Amino acid sequence: MGSDLRRRLFMSILVLFGVSMLTFSMMHLVPGDPVTAMAGRQAVSAETIEQLRQELGLNDPLPVQYWNYISKAVQGDLGQSIRSKRPVTETIAEQLPATIQLATVTIVLASILRFTLGIISAVKRGTWISSLTMVTAISGISIPHFWLGLLPILLFSVQLRLLPSVASSDDWRGLILPAITLAVGEAAIITRLVRASMLDVLDQQYLTAARARGLRERNVILYHGMRNALIPVVTVIALQITYLLGGAIVVESIFARQGLGRLAIKAVNDRDFPLIQGVVLVTAVIYVAINTITDILYVYLDPRIRLQ
Repeated sequence: MGSDLRRRLFMSILVLFGVSMLTFSMMHLVPGDPVTAMAGRQAVSAETIEQLRQELGLNDPLPVQYWNYISKAVQGDLGQSIRSKRPVTETIAEQLPATIQLATVTIVLASILRFTLGIISAVKRGTWISSLTMVTAISGISIPHFWLGLLPILLFSVQLRLLPSVASSDDWRGLILPAITLAVGEAAIITRLVRASMLDVLDQQYLTAARARGLRERNVILYHGMRNALIPVVTVIALQITYLLGGAIVVESIFARQGLGRLAIKAVNDRDFPLIQGVVLVTAVIYVAINTITDILYVYLDPRIRLQ
């Protein structure tokens, strides 16, 4: 276990190293001069462009630039925003809690939906209830986030006027519609997997033995069936957690909510390359951390599995 864990952590570091090289290359992959691309259509003097190149270290050789970038990044220094002149780390730190808050509430709602619908569909297989839950799941997968976000706004904000359409950080009600929008899509994907896992488990002999001991059907399903059905579901749930960051880009924009997603869009629109690099790198670190934790959790759920 110890050697497997060390090998897995080493692979995670290699992945982060590769991501750091890709994020560093972003500036140099832009056609033409990156500083001119940042300026856009604004009229910028040659002196200002040269000063900006000096601040970004673009006059140094590429190996020197990368070394300066990675050595500062491991210390938490991701540079300075071109537009706001503020440290990128500070800007991301202000927006990250809002995204974590949204992701946490979304995971709770999606988990309730996914396991409830998945178990009901498996237990009631072959009935109209099972068909209805699967139609609901497929509909949730098919509807894009931007359209799914507009529907609750029209219903709960415009028609019923129960919830705000703009997600204020000071009002907990502003979190409900964005979380529901993300949760429906996330739950739909896992519901089908939970159903398939439960169907595979329900006919196993150990469940038949549990029923023969006189256990109630509910206890057989929840305590014996779900534990073994969770093993293939855990990895996909972890991947869905990382996908929340991608969905948050659209949802945070629709509901005008603070977070990494909205910050990324603003950075792209402003051509703020240091800020874009910082958001991409922080997101990659979150992805790798979640996947590494998932692999370790997978081993604890089933000791027969080895970390690769």
